[in-house]
Amino acid sequence: MRPARRDTPRTLPARLLTGLAALIGLVVVGALCPGAALAQSPAARSAAAPSPGAQAAGLHISDGRLLEGNGNDFVMRGVNHAHTWYPGETQSLADVKALGANSVRVVLSDGHRWSENGPADVAAVIEQCKANRLICVLEVHDTTGYGEDAAAGTLDHAADYWIGLKDVLAGQEDYVIVNIGNEPWGNTDPAGWTEPTTAAVKKLRAAGLQHTIMVDAPNWGQDWQGVMRANARSVYDADPTGNLIFSIHMYSVFDTAQEITDYLNAFVDVELPILIGEFGGPADQYGDPDEDTMMATAEQLGLGYLAWSWSGNTDPVLDLALGFDPSRLSGWGERIFHGVNGIAQTSEEATVYGGGASDDTEAPTAPGTPSATAVTDTSVTLGWAAATDDTAVTGYDVVLVGDGAGTTVASSTTTTATVTGLTAATTYTFAVHARDAAGNRSARSATVEVTTDEGGGTPGGTCSVGYRVVGEWPGGFQGEIAVRNTGSTAVGPWTLAFAFADGQSITNMWGGTATQNAGAVSVAPASYTATIPAGGTVTLGFTARKGDTNTAPAAFTLDGASCVTT
Repeated sequence: MRPARRDTPRTLPARLLTGLAALIGLVVVGALCPGAALAQSPAARSAAAPSPGAQAAGLHISDGRLLEGNGNDFVMRGVNHAHTWYPGETQSLADVKALGANSVRVVLSDGHRWSENGPADVAAVIEQCKANRLICVLEVHDTTGYGEDAAAGTLDHAADYWIGLKDVLAGQEDYVIVNIGNEPWGNTDPAGWTEPTTAAVKKLRAAGLQHTIMVDAPNWGQDWQGVMRANARSVYDADPTGNLIFSIHMYSVFDTAQEITDYLNAFVDVELPILIGEFGGPADQYGDPDEDTMMATAEQLGLGYLAWSWSGNTDPVLDLALGFDPSRLSGWGERIFHGVNGIAQTSEEATVYGGGASDDTEAPTAPGTPSATAVTDTSVTLGWAAATDDTAVTGYDVVLVGDGAGTTVASSTTTTATVTGLTAATTYTFAVHARDAAGNRSARSATVEVTTDEGGGTPGGTCSVGYRVVGEWPGGFQGEIAVRNTGSTAVGPWTLAFAFADGQSITNMWGGTATQNAGAVSVAPASYTATIPAGGTVTLGFTARKGDTNTAPAAFTLDGASCVTT
């Protein structure tokens, strides 16, 4: 469970703490028990259930699988994008496509809790998805945690919103999936999820919507009490088109391989469609999700997954890209896009766009030899000649070469990239790979050696700190501090110190605990940021009060040693 990501970008996580102790306790004793209502044989249910996808147009469900209109199996490999809070970040769709995604889940608001995304805006989002050859999952976020969070809206209200968009959605069945409401029930009486979910599905079908409908689980999407698992058959049978898919969100509830495989196989075994609509990997104070098993099992079973989330989280630990910059993927982002069973390795473009990895097996040519500019003690900018491809080159990966292998350290959709977090006075060897939309990767370019400048910190210092303002409003702002261990051994527990010059005052922080005396700030780590591995980075986020001037801190120390400021 990731509380921070569920609020607006400028508010702090508080509302998921209710019932959390009970949640964790029940998870430990195995609350994810199979429900009897789910365990029907295909033969037993075929007599009563409608023919799956019989009345569906475009994307549809058949025999527990999500298919395109032409019958091609479609497996979602994509990310979530917080459009309703960052409506100006429209480049994000092109960026996730360039990294290999075939789908994106777009956060919208029905106006109950946040500003409503109106018909023109939603139509524009759909067109942007189509222009970037992405299948578009549209979801209403206002329902998050209903029954436990007093600010949450109802599924009925969300259904009315979708019906109000009927003209916008009409004819988009090949490209759009309607996710009625995000995590539409909290931990309070989750059995209450079934009836309003069924009613919302019936309401949308009665209004004439033929799109594939996606429904999220209760318990903040994680279904740790098994309510969706137990009642999935009855909810599915309530859809007269049979065109419905279930979405489980996997965070720290799913921290063992057995929990993950048991849950997903429970649906697959009885041919009920399911995907992982959100999931996270980085550990937090609630546990350590087993993202490796999530991704491996999704690939083994041919199930979709949509990672949370592209950028803009209140707790940046879940940002796949830092600051919406595709050339600054976090460790989490590298895992999702370039890791084993990741998007680049497993994604296939929807055939409605005329694509698909099965049709494109030709890799791009190798890029030109990179050259280095703007070399500092902690960073370098690389540029190279473009690669060519039989269709189109969609991106490049910069790799750090060592012992013949290459570790991706930056990605870009252009022919330049900046590599950060380097150690002063150190020689590095870099090369570049090109990628196309089908995920084919080129041979490695020739290499370039770069030696960073001498460091500017105190001799013996082994840290660098990046500070930035994420957003500002009258009287306040949100900031981010990335602390990198540039040494050869792990650091922790640690103390970070810095000073504000203009009277700024931290009001809350995630990733650490701040103590402030006048302008001087001292930060102790949270449990999940207490250790910074060699070469690793932890990110702190905070909100603060400010006056008319908001100068960044001039210097930082880690355990008393000066850090290089980047």
